[in-house]
Amino acid sequence: MNIAVVGAGISGLSAAYRLGQLVPDATIRVFDRRNRCGGVLETLNRDGFQIEQSADNFITTIPYGVKLCKELGLGEQLIQTNPSVRRTYVVRRGRLHLLPDGFLMMAPTKLLPMAVTPILSPFGKLRAGLELFIPARKDDLDESMAHFVRRRLGREVFERLVEPLVSGVYAADMEKLSVLATLPRFREMERHDGSLIRAMQKQLAANRAAHLAEQSGARYSMFVTLRNGLASLCNSLAAKLQPNSLQTGHEVTKVWKTANGQWVLETKLCGSQTTSNLPTTLDSSTTSNSSAISVLSADRSHHFDAVIFATPIHESSRLLRDSIPKLADKLTEIRHEGTAVVTFAFNSDQIKQSFRGMGFVVPKTEQSPILAGSFSSLKYEHRAPKGKFLIRIFAGGSRFPELAELSDSRLQPILLTAMRKILQINGDPLFTEISHWPRTMPQYHVGHRELVQEIESLISSDPTLALAGNAFHGVGIPNCIQSGFQAAEKLTATSAK
Repeated sequence: MNIAVVGAGISGLSAAYRLGQLVPDATIRVFDRRNRCGGVLETLNRDGFQIEQSADNFITTIPYGVKLCKELGLGEQLIQTNPSVRRTYVVRRGRLHLLPDGFLMMAPTKLLPMAVTPILSPFGKLRAGLELFIPARKDDLDESMAHFVRRRLGREVFERLVEPLVSGVYAADMEKLSVLATLPRFREMERHDGSLIRAMQKQLAANRAAHLAEQSGARYSMFVTLRNGLASLCNSLAAKLQPNSLQTGHEVTKVWKTANGQWVLETKLCGSQTTSNLPTTLDSSTTSNSSAISVLSADRSHHFDAVIFATPIHESSRLLRDSIPKLADKLTEIRHEGTAVVTFAFNSDQIKQSFRGMGFVVPKTEQSPILAGSFSSLKYEHRAPKGKFLIRIFAGGSRFPELAELSDSRLQPILLTAMRKILQINGDPLFTEISHWPRTMPQYHVGHRELVQEIESLISSDPTLALAGNAFHGVGIPNCIQSGFQAAEKLTATSAK
């Protein structure tokens, strides 16, 4: 087989890596308009600081991330979050308050911390406790995150706890975000146990029993990262691909189907390539003339038997418009928001308070331009030299979409001023790094699962076409890895038969 992968982010690289495992004799080419691989995953090293430009770790409860790191020989690089600061702050009236101990995303496992937290009013606490007696909804119909939490735990818990926590992950409008597409286990808890509080307490007891029963095996915190940065994961994947398979600086500009059913992809060179062994054009001697897909690089055409689109949905939709317009239309129904990540470096003596958490989230009711902040050098101590402090601030999303594309010169002072209102910081930062990621965060609105089923149905009958990325079944790094693997397995299933 001769296969093209469009997009060299973590999803596309994972797809190409898995293809190499499943069909080692295949010719695989991975195209990306950037002059590097990794997509939004980018690690910057500056003055002894390690700065992640987008995601800075990944969850371990979904196994694909940890498993892939170990396969690639990166197991020794896996680092757990600092155990002394595994708490999160919530901003309330401009001040930091620790999230009630045992509150996990949407529900408490412990009642006493909820009873004493200053984040909630006495009425809000009473309403949350009544969740034990609220009748359970038994149907399978979708609902918004806002509706679900207000129905179970009340308005205050939603506005002051759940909304900022979930917004920090999805950068979404909670009135539209689907609970079944994002956190379906909480609806399952309601159906099975009749109460989120009751279900969480049962789960906590079961986890304790499992922990006591476990005799051996490595245990990780809920989140981990790589000592050399998350870019090292992408670089390690790229290193496992065939020589010359990674085509950076090649943008796929157009895709169509010929009358006899062939696919055609047009590409153009855009920028210099950073890897010396990457060719300007493909080696035509490695391609077959009996292909189903053609790729036009610089000045010659090349043929492939299958293609995986691992680009952002709006790009995949544009590229598929001429060949499968119905699919292109469905893809555009998945809306996206953008974010900006602003990293500030300080001397430690500029920080006038000590923190017991890894970062903070900001409720929408605070009317702040900040979605969340991460104390990067506390969370993972290797990220800053001794005596230095690194803070990452997130902005944009559905609350303030314009901030995702605001110029650096305007965005930096806005977020610095807002941050100083929350944190006690003296003086100016040593430096600032800003990264913009417009239209990269898919919005899993109510009905998302049904929409994805329609999309998958449209491509299910075509064994030469697959989609991968964060727009379908999860936004985290492990989800993207799984998505790439599944795309590769779809293309190779037919040939295996």
